[in-house]
Order: sequence, then C-alpha cells, then structure tokens
Amino acid sequence: MVITNESSISQPLASSNQLLDAEVARLVQLLSACTPQDGVAGMSIPGLYIVRYSESTPDFIKTFYSPSLGIVAQGAKSIAVGQEAYSLGRCQMMMLPVALPVSLKVTEASPTEPLLTVRLELDPQKMAELVLKVYPEVYPQGLPQVSQWRAGYITDTDINMINAVSRLIECLQNPGDTELLGPLILEEILIRLLRSPIGIHAAEMGFADSSVHHIANSIEWLRKNFSQQIKVAELAKIAHMSISSFHEHFKAVTSMTPVQYQKALRLQEAKRLMLSRQMDATTASRLVGYISDSQFSRDYSRFFGASPRRDIAKIRNTSQ
Repeated sequence: MVITNESSISQPLASSNQLLDAEVARLVQLLSACTPQDGVAGMSIPGLYIVRYSESTPDFIKTFYSPSLGIVAQGAKSIAVGQEAYSLGRCQMMMLPVALPVSLKVTEASPTEPLLTVRLELDPQKMAELVLKVYPEVYPQGLPQVSQWRAGYITDTDINMINAVSRLIECLQNPGDTELLGPLILEEILIRLLRSPIGIHAAEMGFADSSVHHIANSIEWLRKNFSQQIKVAELAKIAHMSISSFHEHFKAVTSMTPVQYQKALRLQEAKRLMLSRQMDATTASRLVGYISDSQFSRDYSRFFGASPRRDIAKIRNTSQ
C-alpha cells in the first residue's frame, strides 16, 4: 500500500500557479505602461495592438477584426460573431482564422484593474511557413481533416505564452530590440499557438487546400467589393466549391451568411464615412451599395441599435 502526502502533491501545483500569476502581473504592468489611456493602441511592431478599458460597457461595440490572436491579461469581455457568443477572461486566448465583423462587450474592468488585452494580427503566409516547421513530425501524413469549424477558438494560455508576450512588449522600450528581437519573439508566439490545443485551426490558415483558406479567399473578394451586388456563384467559384458546399462552409467558418457578412461590411463602412468624412446618411449609403434610404435606415438601426442620425450625433456628443 502506497501512502501519498496530499500536501506534497499540491505544492508543485501551487508553485506553478504562483509562477503564472507572477508572469501575468509582469505582463499587466508592461501593458499598463504602454497604454495609460483607454482605447485601442497600435504599437511600433506591425500588427500588434494593446486594448485597455477601465470600465465595463453596457452595450456591444461593433468592429471588424482581421485574422488575429487575442490574449487577455486582465479583466474579461464577451465577443459575438454572427450567431456565436464567446466569453474571454484572464489568461485566455482567442484565435480568429478569418477576417470577421464582431461585437465586443467589456464585462469585467475597473479603473484600478482595467481590461488589458494584446491582439496580434495573423498573416496566413507566415502561418504557412511555420506550419512546415511545426507539423512534419507531429503529422507526417499531413494535417488531419477538420470536420467542424467555428468563427473563433478559445483556450487557456500557459506561462510560456505569457512570458513570450511579455518579452515582446518589453521590446517596445528599445527600438533596436523592436527591429531585431521583435520578429523572433513574434515567431515564437505563433509557434506556441500552433502547438496549443487550438493549433490545428490556426494551421488551416496556411494550407492552400483547406476549407478555411478557400473561404478566406472569398472573404477577401467581399471586403474589396462589398458595394457590389453579391453573386454567390462567383464567390463559390473563388472558393473552389459548389454553391451548396460554399454556403455550408461559409456559415461554419464565419457564423453568418455571405449576405449578412456583406451587410455588416457595408454598414460599418457607412458609419466610418459619416464620422470621418462628415457625410450625410444618403451619400454614405450610396457609396457602400444601398439604393434605398429607408432600407439603409432599417438595416443600420437594427445593426447599431439607433438610426444613423441619432447614432452619429451620440458619438460626436460623447467625444466632445
């Protein structure tokens, strides 16, 4: 009979948690120093953003994300993509394999402990290069077929990933480090992503014959031509799929239909035009492809929760 000491078993676990907490605290300190004010701040390393919010938000914020990896160091938020909803908290990361319209809501934040998130945009070509380094030994017969897709994938981060992100943020303090060490640490972070529980979904970004890659090609066309009328047959051709297969895969990867995706693009671009170029609703709606003022107003109100006039006026009054 073997008698084990429960306290001796729990000690390594407690020590491991303490090390993780210390590394997360270090990352929080670095992020706080980089972003003393609330908002989304682009860093000198291309594709690196730090997000800070000091209070929870009552409503969802509509925005658009490129393929990206988000890591929460402190606080929590909710993310809605199409019909899917996700909750993301401390020491968790979320990967979006394709460009998506998303809705964000800050659920846990305060002035003393703000929401702090690191976001890295993912380059499919870079992912393809790293897949060749990471997967030959793990999957010598090639990447296993993925039968189910989602718009986003969440998993817990480990101390090694947190440490790598901390070192990347530290590079920002020295231009020489940013230029010489930044790319190396970025590559390390991507390799750790590929080796994580959600790595196979990140790897699909880099495989030219994967369904995710094919859908990404059609999304790229939509983003460049969102003001044009959608022809699903053409999108399916771009994705090298039949029309029925394209519909099925597009909905699985984005959690929305092509028409819904296009509508989100149009409405967000119209809002940007009204805010940044002082356009009226009619002019903005025509530029993004609408031919009916009433239809634009209905779609805008349903999407943003207020009419174009009221929504833009509220934003301008808040920013003053």
